[in-house]
Amino acid sequence: MKLTDLKPASGSRHRRKIIGRGEGSGHGGKGSTRGFKGQTVRSGDGHMTGFEGGQVPLIRRIPKRGFRNTAFREEPDIVNLNVLERDFEPQSDVNPDTLKAKGLVRLGRKIKILGVGPITKALKVRAHAFSKSAEEQIKKVGGSVEKISTVIGAEKNRS
Repeated sequence: MKLTDLKPASGSRHRRKIIGRGEGSGHGGKGSTRGFKGQTVRSGDGHMTGFEGGQVPLIRRIPKRGFRNTAFREEPDIVNLNVLERDFEPQSDVNPDTLKAKGLVRLGRKIKILGVGPITKALKVRAHAFSKSAEEQIKKVGGSVEKISTVIGAEKNRS
């Protein structure tokens, strides 16, 4: 058995349909598998997806419900505790700038610390959000947790 001996299974490959190339194409020539006369025979027979011949399409007959905020959803960059353990020295300050400098997050996005993996170093961690387990583990080893305010200008008085 050689690589050159390999063939697809019988019947698994089909010949491409060649349309409008006369009798020699193997498709009869005249109608070329398209039938005779009408819109579908012509070139440029481009119906819109879901077009039903002028009848109100199914997609418009079905009632719509709900809302998705995908365009404005803010998903935070995730950092696990085992990554902090690996990349930072004990007593070091972990904040968005230091995380960006190490290539762990993208600047301008919120950061969430998750409790995946063990941590043994006491770190001062500043982030937008923490999971409960991450917060507990950081405090248990003597580190500190500070949540960064996400509202810009919240400290200003409104008058």
